[in-house]
Amino acid sequence: MTIHEEIKQDPMNRAYTEKGWEPIFIAPKTAKIVIIGQAPGLKVQESGIMWNDASGDRLREWLGVSKEEFYDSGDIGVIPMDFYYPGKAKSGDVPPRKGIAEKWHPRLLDRMADRQLTILVGSYAQKYYLHLKSSAKITDTIKNYEEYWPTYFPIVHPSPRNNIWLAKNPWYEKEVVPALQKRVRDILGPKKTRN
Repeated sequence: MTIHEEIKQDPMNRAYTEKGWEPIFIAPKTAKIVIIGQAPGLKVQESGIMWNDASGDRLREWLGVSKEEFYDSGDIGVIPMDFYYPGKAKSGDVPPRKGIAEKWHPRLLDRMADRQLTILVGSYAQKYYLHLKSSAKITDTIKNYEEYWPTYFPIVHPSPRNNIWLAKNPWYEKEVVPALQKRVRDILGPKKTRN
């Protein structure tokens, strides 16, 4: 049984499997970079393609990668903190369920043994992987991104909902995004141009 099937058969995921939903993740054994985010949005859940929305377009822009590099190169893995769309909350989506990352991430990360960088998108991934207190401020974590090198690179979620945060923190796109792009390019090598 594949890990994809095992996740579907997990009793924790029964309700989603019964709806006909597939777990959303990309874990190629050749991945050099792994992106860990929160949980798929509804559009992504319906399409079955991770980061297939406006947030994904901005994320690829921040990384400095094309859609082809992101999806087809085998260089990038994507694991959310929860594999399924969790539903709507008053503000944004419901948080990822607890227990999913603990159970499945170690196995998925073991598959991607050649990874050189893990990009942590948003507070759920950052608090879990960087062992931060629940009171930790995402702005401080991202400002101090170099503290987590070379293993991790924390970034803000690229959702349009964060446009206000981006406007208040212009240093992010001036300093952090270029550093992220350089780090990604150092790992992936020169961007391949299509003939």
